[in-house]
Amino acid sequence: MGRSMEGHARSDRPPGRTAEAAQRTAAVQERVQLLGNVLADALAVDVNGTDLQTLKRAPRRAPPTVSPADLEAHPGPVWDAFVPHPPFRWWGAQRRFARRLADAEDRFAEAIERHRAAEETRRERVAKALREQVEHQRRLDEATAEQHARIDAYERAVQNRGRAAVTRYFTKALDRVPEPLDFPRRRKVGYVPESTLLAVEWDLPDVSVVPAEASYRYDRAVDAVLAVPRDPVELRRLYQQLVAQLALRALHLVFGSDRYGVVDTVVFNGMVESVDPTTGQTVRPCLITLRATREQFEALVLDQLDPVACVRHYFAAEVSRHPEELQPVEPVLEFDLADPRTIEAVDVISEIDARPNLLDLTPESFEHLVHNLLTRMGLETRLFRRGTDGGIDCVAYDPRPITGGKFVVQAKLWTRTVPPSAVRDLFGTVIDAGATKGILITTSGFGPTSYQFANGKPLQLIDGTALLSLCHLHNIPARIIPRAS
Repeated sequence: MGRSMEGHARSDRPPGRTAEAAQRTAAVQERVQLLGNVLADALAVDVNGTDLQTLKRAPRRAPPTVSPADLEAHPGPVWDAFVPHPPFRWWGAQRRFARRLADAEDRFAEAIERHRAAEETRRERVAKALREQVEHQRRLDEATAEQHARIDAYERAVQNRGRAAVTRYFTKALDRVPEPLDFPRRRKVGYVPESTLLAVEWDLPDVSVVPAEASYRYDRAVDAVLAVPRDPVELRRLYQQLVAQLALRALHLVFGSDRYGVVDTVVFNGMVESVDPTTGQTVRPCLITLRATREQFEALVLDQLDPVACVRHYFAAEVSRHPEELQPVEPVLEFDLADPRTIEAVDVISEIDARPNLLDLTPESFEHLVHNLLTRMGLETRLFRRGTDGGIDCVAYDPRPITGGKFVVQAKLWTRTVPPSAVRDLFGTVIDAGATKGILITTSGFGPTSYQFANGKPLQLIDGTALLSLCHLHNIPARIIPRAS
């Protein structure tokens, strides 16, 4: 009897463990499905930029300060309540009545005086309360007017493409967007007004977000549920698919939030914060970097494309070949070159700043500054030639192995936007010279067509903001203040 019960108990285990394996497999598959729908889920939500006028507080009314008991005058004393009853026709009644009448008149007069004093006090309380209410209302109206004025000034600054205002606008817009699943929420935004470019540094989840288990199975031999590991190629494919979706999702959120039409180009750098197992130190490699213009993005049908193919071929993105190993790529634009914290300090003190205004430099001085900057960046410059347009052309050499090479550098001391023809000409020069890369530096900015042409080509475009940041990073005093017209 004991043996049969024991055998019956053992026969119950496989169905229970099999169900557990199926349940855990379903959970893994659900997780993978959620990762595959990150972009689709974002597209299902309307993205509209904040109308800053809606941030204005509604006018507030000061609460009443007058006590309800003081709203109306209190009734005064009535003589009928004091007058004594008429006397009876008894002896001496008239004298007693006269005394009572005189006493009643005295008490009535006292009551009248008390009522007058009480009414005067009540009126004073009401007047004081009304003054306080009026003062409170004045302060409320003043605070509302000040808040409305700040919103109006903020909106004008955004419309006028102010660096700090646009950066703040998109920072708040993106911060309101919830991240899917348990993804990190760290992101940074920097606006470059010269090029109407928004640089976004976005933290991505690391490869551990993809389940390492493909499924689970029940092993009767050991009476346990065991994980079936996911094929490394499949793991890499799923993670690359996720990273590409997150990049397109970020572009969708940025361009969708641009209610005021101040961004024509977006640079997206997807970063991962992790620990380098060889050093134990925290590292932040860039796993994907791309540059997209509004025209390019608006041509996409996001719910029908292959995210990986789109970012690789359409946007010519640099994507880590081995993201699971945190193999980095070089950003198309280092975020530090667009970080408003680097530039705003110069803008704030520009009136008393002793640093030279690059737009006031002579061609010789500009040549010296460019040469100094390239040298401090570790480049060896050769063949400086001053152009007729106030620009500088030279060949520079980066002696570092693998990443170095021969660079064609052109610098434009301009105030107007660099035309796309200059970028195309630089690319032709790079090809003719057999150079590794072309670098175009300007004190102004670039348009979206220039960025679109540069995508996927060995070209680096450095606008005025990036130039100032490079000068700041390499301790070269410089600022860019437009000349008075």
